[in-house]
Amino acid sequence: MAFRVTPWEVEGDVDYQKLMKEFGVKPLTKKLLQRIKAHTGELHYMLRRGIFISHRDLNWLLDEYEKGNKFFLYTGRGPSGHTHLGHLIPWIFTKWLQDKFKAELYFQMTDDEKFLFNQKLSLKQANSFAYENALDVIALGFKPGLTKIIIDSECAGVLYPLAIKVAKRLTFSVVKAVFGFKNSTNVGSIFFTSVQAVPAFLPSVLKGKNIPCLIPHGIDQDPHFRVSRDILPKLGYYKPASIHNIFFPSLKQGNKMSASLPDTAIFTTDTPELVKRKIWNAFTGGRESIEQQRRLGGNPEICPVFKYYFFLFERDDAKLEERRQACMQGKLLCGECKQELIKRVNAFLEEHQKKRKQAKGSIKKYLFKR
Repeated sequence: MAFRVTPWEVEGDVDYQKLMKEFGVKPLTKKLLQRIKAHTGELHYMLRRGIFISHRDLNWLLDEYEKGNKFFLYTGRGPSGHTHLGHLIPWIFTKWLQDKFKAELYFQMTDDEKFLFNQKLSLKQANSFAYENALDVIALGFKPGLTKIIIDSECAGVLYPLAIKVAKRLTFSVVKAVFGFKNSTNVGSIFFTSVQAVPAFLPSVLKGKNIPCLIPHGIDQDPHFRVSRDILPKLGYYKPASIHNIFFPSLKQGNKMSASLPDTAIFTTDTPELVKRKIWNAFTGGRESIEQQRRLGGNPEICPVFKYYFFLFERDDAKLEERRQACMQGKLLCGECKQELIKRVNAFLEEHQKKRKQAKGSIKKYLFKR
């Protein structure tokens, strides 16, 4: 079945093996995972389960780290609405990397991008969502001394002089080929990838020395950083390394969770009642009747409810496998699985929303100012 993946749109059932070949990224091998574990003492469950699936230059980054050349982290968010659980996946993993490697994080809020690409969104709205999304970042527990949140529209004085250096080396033909832009695409959208490249070398500029960069992100964002990797060496900086996660599933059948389709996603601001409704109405891998489910078992591989446990709500691998087997053997019914998930999601959101509220008082500590 055909699928399409761009930084702004994902359609169809994604074949990740095919996508990795199309993008030219390398799979995370057992050998590379063991190399990571040698430094961290353990493997994050997202690495063990293949939620992070591929990379660019991760071996090189670890070579540099072992030479004593510490790296910094860079990730971000296009703030066009509230944060949903799918957005949290690379952020939670980035938090683990920050803790294990004591690494600085530059977190880019691309309110300019969302204004340029979304005809219905004003710059004021995008900027407001940037601050709202920043609360979710802070709520995850990133260290204030090591974390700098860049809101693009408010940091132009730093970003623009560096972005135009990237832009001068970047042709329209390359941007057109990578992103599929047309002659009708607005000029700001064509220029934007130059802005997104800046945090990948900004710390090197600020500190006056070349510092390796690691970017954890959804694999759909890889085209932006392919461009960055082509340009930055021409400016005298390292190519950024990256590590890519697969997509958090939609609550409906197929595709990834989408902020533009609220019923496919659970947002960090959702109420317990809304969470209950969304999960109760979710697609499952169950059978048409309880009798068939008991006799034939369910199919967890196509079930968004099971995948919620897989991605975020069951960190214990043995317990996850117990749930998988109980589903396949017909011992666990879909309604029972949904009821338990509702409890877990609401417990998570209750705590997260409490921390999110507290973050309002500390957001200034995190904002990048220069």
